[in-house]
Amino acid sequence: MNGRVCVLGSFMMDLIAYAPRRPEPGETMKGTGFTIAVGGKGINQAVAASRAGAQSSMLGNLGMDTFGDTFMETLTSEGIDSSGVERHAEVGTGVGLPVVSADGDNSIIIISQSNDLADEAFVQRHADLIRASQVLLLQLELPTAGAVAAAKIAKAAGVKVVLTPAPVASLDAFVGLIDLLVPNQMEAAALTNENDSFEKQAAALMEKIGCKEVVITLGSKGAYVTNGTLSEIVIAPPVEVLDTVGAGDTLCGYLSAKLATGDDLFNATRQAVYAASLSVTRRGAALAAPYANEVDTFMSELSKEKVTE
Repeated sequence: MNGRVCVLGSFMMDLIAYAPRRPEPGETMKGTGFTIAVGGKGINQAVAASRAGAQSSMLGNLGMDTFGDTFMETLTSEGIDSSGVERHAEVGTGVGLPVVSADGDNSIIIISQSNDLADEAFVQRHADLIRASQVLLLQLELPTAGAVAAAKIAKAAGVKVVLTPAPVASLDAFVGLIDLLVPNQMEAAALTNENDSFEKQAAALMEKIGCKEVVITLGSKGAYVTNGTLSEIVIAPPVEVLDTVGAGDTLCGYLSAKLATGDDLFNATRQAVYAASLSVTRRGAALAAPYANEVDTFMSELSKEKVTE
């Protein structure tokens, strides 16, 4: 089954600087590289879901500028339904400014621009795309009112709602609307004020948000996944890290795609962790996401290595 994933999310043209480390306040530092890449949590996740094998559709807003043109070309080339994308002459396309250090870690400044137009009225105009999907994937780079409206439409239609709480913010408006929450370690701690264990964080999130499933991403360590009854730590394979920009989005996109195609939470998480691990061996954000056959080969090769050890 080729399930359908609808992503309500952001477009951010990433202007990526590579440097030995992050500069200190007031410091001017010579970088080691620069690239421009399509990014934003929304399109990153939509591309990952499409490459994972799902029918991916995108809801979002772009400027009527060259960055917007590039995003539309990317959606077409990746086979992503762009009928839910609106363009605007009065405001520019969103921009992200990541700094990637020598160890592959990154920090990012985002300027939302047209992304801020994803309000409730925008979502209502494209409600049919949500209802036609198996999974609705949300993040918090867009206005909360729009994301909440989308979650309500999905809930009423029996569509699974997956939320990545990034950038981290209050989730009070989403109580009772989320099926699966996918925070990273920092976000889980900030949302729960709990630092002792993943188990306690997940339990606190389930109680607070009313969701039934939680996947806490652990970076190079993998992910902690629970459905409230069963729990597992999915260990990430060792890889040579080049760039972590968009790795969490690759994981979320793959996870949503596998759930949309009927996979269970634990198998979906395993494939998503391996997809994210493969993505950090490449530079860029959205287009660093691997294709399904690449992930299958990667997992198969690692399995053979374990057998021969």
